[in-house]
Amino acid sequence: MTNIFYQFNKGKYITSYPGQTQSRQLQRYPIGIFDSGVGGIGVLKESYRQLSRETFIYFADTARLPYGTKSQAEIVLFVRQVLTWMQHQGVKMVIVACNTATAAAIDRVAVEYNFPIIGMIEPGANTVVNRGNKKIGVIATRQTVNSNAYLNTILKLDPSVLVFQVGAPALVPLIEQGRINDVYTFEVVRQYLKPLMAQQIDTLILGCTHYPHLLHLFRQILGNSVQVVDPAIAVVSTAARELQRLGISSDRPPHCTNFYVSGNPEEFAKKVQLFLGFTPIVEQVCLEVERVTVQSESVA
Repeated sequence: MTNIFYQFNKGKYITSYPGQTQSRQLQRYPIGIFDSGVGGIGVLKESYRQLSRETFIYFADTARLPYGTKSQAEIVLFVRQVLTWMQHQGVKMVIVACNTATAAAIDRVAVEYNFPIIGMIEPGANTVVNRGNKKIGVIATRQTVNSNAYLNTILKLDPSVLVFQVGAPALVPLIEQGRINDVYTFEVVRQYLKPLMAQQIDTLILGCTHYPHLLHLFRQILGNSVQVVDPAIAVVSTAARELQRLGISSDRPPHCTNFYVSGNPEEFAKKVQLFLGFTPIVEQVCLEVERVTVQSESVA
């Protein structure tokens, strides 16, 4: 058994070794998934496919979306609050299903928690580099683009690759409004893709978990010559390998997913019904700097 609990000591990770009984207990604990809104639902659905025996908690920070227009300091605070709340729920792992949060905060805060935290950037970058792609476009929020997280990670893996980035701040609000098939949304996507198409990219990374909801538009505009990569598949595969490596994969059927939001639970339930195929029960969580509480509001 290797490192289940990550601790931070003088700038280095150290390892602790839980007993067999503790490992069996951890197998039954849920996995937390969070995003600013509906974007992480794609990661949740992929988790249902690859991690069919696991139980999940999904949190959407809808009161403070979009993250892509916030400062790094704000995002670090938000992520720390969400992870602390997740810790109180007894999770064994958290998947940060938000590229902006991954880029801005994970390296800073991951060492503060006693469970593995899986982000979006590295698995997605590994996917395109392993395919041998050489002209890679990244479409993401402004915060993610400004961080150069994808650029630096890809070039670290393969310095010969050309990477072109475009910030697309209008897309998350359009997706959260449900305007997935609007003619206006098509035109917005087309305008964002123009500079990437001018560079004759062979691959496009969807660097925001909201963007796969517009996959049909990306493919329609780019055609068959450009591979469109949703990092969610690689992210969940990474989580699966980590669970297996740590010996904490679930050994029993899952419980139903619990859904929580920081904003309006009724609005969120209506939005995700389109993507999930059912209307979930959603509870509202109030996140505060010093403590977190769950309010009694819910929807059927």
